[in-house]
Amino acid sequence: MYPKVSATHNKIIAVLGGSGFVGQHLVRTLVEAGYQVRVLARHRERCRELLVLPRVSVIDTNIMTLSNLHKHLAGCSAVINLVAVLNENKKGVFQRLHVDLPQMIIDACVINKIDRVIHMSALNAYSGKAPSRYLTSKGKGEDTIHTGADDGINVTTLRPSVIFGPGDNLFNRFSSLLKFVTHLPLACPNARFAPVYVNDVVDVIVKSLSEKATFGQRYDLCGPRVYTLQQLVEFTIKTLGINRKVIPLGNGTSKLMARILSIAPGKPLTYDNYLSMQIDSVSNEKFPTIFNITPQPMEAIVPRYLMNQNQRGQFDRFRLYAGRDD
Repeated sequence: MYPKVSATHNKIIAVLGGSGFVGQHLVRTLVEAGYQVRVLARHRERCRELLVLPRVSVIDTNIMTLSNLHKHLAGCSAVINLVAVLNENKKGVFQRLHVDLPQMIIDACVINKIDRVIHMSALNAYSGKAPSRYLTSKGKGEDTIHTGADDGINVTTLRPSVIFGPGDNLFNRFSSLLKFVTHLPLACPNARFAPVYVNDVVDVIVKSLSEKATFGQRYDLCGPRVYTLQQLVEFTIKTLGINRKVIPLGNGTSKLMARILSIAPGKPLTYDNYLSMQIDSVSNEKFPTIFNITPQPMEAIVPRYLMNQNQRGQFDRFRLYAGRDD
């Protein structure tokens, strides 16, 4: 399934953001492909499930310190950066994690003579005039990390729509919320997404490591079908077999709700999230044929894990598509 390169076991892949949703799926897949994996995490306790895997070392460190990156990337053959946050818990977090960190990764790679970086961005990320601070900062991070080409670093950027799969913060969050309400007011109900399966994203990452044709490229990653946010919530309701009513909100009310929830515990929706949803998370590009992957539809995957979790009464909270180390 994965390309077997010579002496794979001697190749150490550093993963930043390995404690997150995509990161935990990725680390397991890298191990299956025969790589050694070094996970840099500020909170080692979030990586308990990774600690038991063979050929995985979890290093407790602050990745926002350049000296730590220099030290812990030594001996690695590639770096995969999954670090991102959807909401700023304090001013400047987007800049630090989405822009400053990519620059430090490039600096650390230059010092350690690492010539391969794979960077997770987001669909609609644009450093010019993206609708939200989140998308703007992700766009700046893309441009920053691709400057590594000037130093001989081969960078590939992946730009997914919303990612689903076991442990996601999409359908799991919907199901958790629907457990407690009979009527759900829904902001931005007509926002459109092309949900992509986490295993398809992970397969792209692993295949990219040894595929020279991906060097310098930026790929949109979308699932095979497009849905509105309301359709995604209604699919969750149908899958769970429960009786719930979705109340779609207009634009003005959606904006007001976003401002109110921005100050609620956990920030379930922020005004910046609202701004991000003003542009559809879809792409005109087909799933990149170079990876020889047929993206899975959510209907074939989601019911299997959503119903299992519902039956156990477990509604765990996971990050959406990236590791958090802030």
